Amino acid sequence: MISALFNEILYRPILNALIFLYNTIPGHNFGLAIILLTIIIRFILFPLNQKSLKAQSAMTKIQPELKKIQQKYKDNSTERNKAIMAFYKENKVNPASGCLPILIQFPILIALFQVLRQVFDPSILDQLYYFIQRPEVINPSFLGIDLALPNLSLAVLAGVFQFIQSKLMMGAKKDTGQTKKEGFDMASLMGKQMLYFMPIFTVVIASRFPAGLALYWTMTTLFSIGQQYLINRKIDKPVNVIARKESVALDGRLTKQSR
Repeated sequence: MISALFNEILYRPILNALIFLYNTIPGHNFGLAIILLTIIIRFILFPLNQKSLKAQSAMTKIQPELKKIQQKYKDNSTERNKAIMAFYKENKVNPASGCLPILIQFPILIALFQVLRQVFDPSILDQLYYFIQRPEVINPSFLGIDLALPNLSLAVLAGVFQFIQSKLMMGAKKDTGQTKKEGFDMASLMGKQMLYFMPIFTVVIASRFPAGLALYWTMTTLFSIGQQYLINRKIDKPVNVIARKESVALDGRLTKQSR
């Protein structure tokens, strides 16, 4: 039942959209069809991506002040949790708000992944709608690359863009020297590890599947880089300064309550 719904709601529409673009583009360029489909999907998901990226950027920018609160109440977990929740409320930040948009997008990404992996199988074209012309053959050539076969160059390009996107996401955090004063920072260490792990993981995965997937991943990551860059420019308020004022006010309220 779930598989049938997934097929009809996501898989078939994406497959038909891809073939429609392939039939419509002059010269029937499959690479351009993938690029256009990627752009269309990214624009459809733009509001969700925007919300997720803004939430991630906001969480990154308030980390220095969060660490101060955690350090201040490190021996009192109840007060620490209260202070953190009040801090989130004062700064209008929801830690879970960046996860929900990603979860909603995940089934769409899976469907697109399956389409690009299976589209060169002629039997898959049996799932085309009656009004979509069935191409006699799909030419997988794009700029001298066979998109039906793995391609290391495209896989590496996808990894490079993944690294740039990760750097942009981490770039919202200003190094105030607080981390060094507080000693070992597990969250910071994990962030740095992910900065290098995700691009390597992308290259490994993309190099094992048809290059059409690497082309899609390259384009969608490039789109995300542009979106993240715009978000980083818009979020120009010194959140850590604002948070520090809120933290002082919060400390005063907690002190009064403890009395």
